Amino acid sequence: MTAVSDGGRGEPRIGVVLGAGGVVGHAFHAGTLAALAEATGWDARTATVIVGTSAGSVVGALLRTGISPADIAARATGAPVSPEGQERLLRLGPPRPYPGDGAREPLGPPAFPSRALLARAALRPWQTRPGSLAAAVMPRGTVPTEPIVAGIRALYGRIAWPERALLICAVRLSDGQRVVFGRPGTPQVRVADAVAASCAIPAYFRPVSIAGFEYVDGGAHSPTNADVLAGERLDLVVISSPMSTPWRGMLGGIDFPLRGVSRALLDGERLRLRRAGIPVVLFEPTAADRAVMGLDAMNPARRGAVTEQSRRSALERLADPAVRRRLSMLTGAVR
Repeated sequence: MTAVSDGGRGEPRIGVVLGAGGVVGHAFHAGTLAALAEATGWDARTATVIVGTSAGSVVGALLRTGISPADIAARATGAPVSPEGQERLLRLGPPRPYPGDGAREPLGPPAFPSRALLARAALRPWQTRPGSLAAAVMPRGTVPTEPIVAGIRALYGRIAWPERALLICAVRLSDGQRVVFGRPGTPQVRVADAVAASCAIPAYFRPVSIAGFEYVDGGAHSPTNADVLAGERLDLVVISSPMSTPWRGMLGGIDFPLRGVSRALLDGERLRLRRAGIPVVLFEPTAADRAVMGLDAMNPARRGAVTEQSRRSALERLADPAVRRRLSMLTGAVR
């Protein structure tokens, strides 16, 4: 595991947070990051640190193998990829059908939370995330996560973890605690296994066993987990949050409860970053994006359309002079 490095003398220290969101969340990241590169010339592969949760952990892992945002977007839409990306994407393989679409095994018994988790929930409920507690009492999922990470495993080969900082968030079932793989002091693990753990949606995917403990989707703690960067010395954090949406456009939507919780958690994380003196630029689905994303986050048929729509929305946001000023430290080539 590697700690966050300075990334070079005089180089801006940029954090990128890629949130949860399933198949359409992956596509949202692809379009957003491609738009950032197109409008500013800044490439997310050069970020000082990347934080990935669930779908975001997949995209973060791809960036850290050297696959460009443009090629990630091209893979989602079926467009031609660059010569540079062809060899890597050949090892990664084409987008796969979502695992578990066919017949599924019956759900297993719940994990049963530890006494420590139950005591904390009873005595200090404000310190217990409802999603983490729910994950511990829900039936165990039975769908394997390996189809999600097989391509990542092939891409990394013998490399256990990238040199540039990659932080992958998961939840330990036994006590409901968030574990940030890639940080010193966390279990030694390969990227593909950490991504599998971060993607293991409770009651759907089989929990992933690492160093004697079972882990599930990091989104059970938070869809974004942006606050893990509050202690880092960063000049800017860019957040791509597929599961939230601006408050002003949220009321009336069927997805209001989920997006409202996601935005509330994200607001708290952004506050922690601001208190640490770190500016934040947030990209989240607009009303137009949400119309294309639909209500099924696991629908692979929407990959291309969501990627294209989120790219358009991000380009519109990047045309705002105020946003461009906040992003000006990304590169001297902002147009």
